[in-house]
Amino acid sequence: MREILRRSITGVIYVVLLLGAVFLSSDAFDFLFMAFGLACLYEFKRIVNLKGYYIFVAYLALWWFFIYLVKDTTPVILLMLLTITVDLALLVFLFSKKEKRFTTFQKSIIAIFYIGGGCIFLTMIPYKQDSFAKFLIMGIFVLIWVNDTFAYLVGRTLGRTKLFPSVSPKKTIEGSVGGLIFALVAAYFLSWYETRLSLTQWMALATVIVVAGSLGDLLESKFKRAAGVKDSGAILPGHGGIWDRLDSLVFAAPFAYLILNLFSYVS
Repeated sequence: MREILRRSITGVIYVVLLLGAVFLSSDAFDFLFMAFGLACLYEFKRIVNLKGYYIFVAYLALWWFFIYLVKDTTPVILLMLLTITVDLALLVFLFSKKEKRFTTFQKSIIAIFYIGGGCIFLTMIPYKQDSFAKFLIMGIFVLIWVNDTFAYLVGRTLGRTKLFPSVSPKKTIEGSVGGLIFALVAAYFLSWYETRLSLTQWMALATVIVVAGSLGDLLESKFKRAAGVKDSGAILPGHGGIWDRLDSLVFAAPFAYLILNLFSYVS
C-alpha cells in the first residue's frame, strides 16, 4: 500500500510537470526535454559503462542546432534517417540471442542518436505545424500512458501468453493487444480535440507509437538486463529513472515524426 501511494504521488507530479511545461510555453517544453535528454544520457552512460562527458556536449550541440538554428529540412531528414537507422539496428540487438558487447564508439553512436536523437525529435514534434501544437504533443503523451496503463491492467487480468520472457517476463501478448486497443480508443477521442489530424491519421499515429513504444520499452529492459540492474536510476521514487519513464517515447519519437511528415506531405 505504501509503495502504491509513493508511485501514485510520483506519477502525479511527473504528469503535472510534463503537461504544465506543454501548456506554459514552448520554451518551457523545450527546456524540460533538453533536461530530460541529459538525464536519460546520464542513466544510459551508467548502464553501458560509457566514460567521459563528451556525449553531453555532443547532445547539447545537436539539440541547439536542430531546435533553434536549422531552417532547412535537409539536415532534419538526415538526422531522422540516422536516428531511425540506429533504432532499427538496436532491434537486431534486442531480438538476438547472442550476447553483444558494444565498443566505445558504438555506445557513443547509440547514445547520440537513440537517446539524443529521440529526445530532439520529441521536442520537434509540436513544431511540425506553423504554431506550437500543444494538443498534438499532449495527445502523444496520452497515447503512451493509455497503452502502458491498459497493457498492465489487461495483462494482469487476462494475460496468459508471455510476449518476450527472456527480456521482460511480466509482459504478455494479451496485455500488449489490450494496450493497443485502448490506445486506439483514446486516439478516437483525441481526434475531436486536435483536428489537424484526421481520425484515420490519429489511428495510424497511435499504432506507430504503441508498436514503436513497446519495442523501446523492451529495448531498455534488454540494456538493463545485460547490466544486471532493475531500474535505470532512482530519481523518481517508485518509478526508477527518467529513462525508465521515457524509454517508449524516446524510441517512438523519430517514427512519429516520420509519419507526421508523411501526413503533411499527403495533405
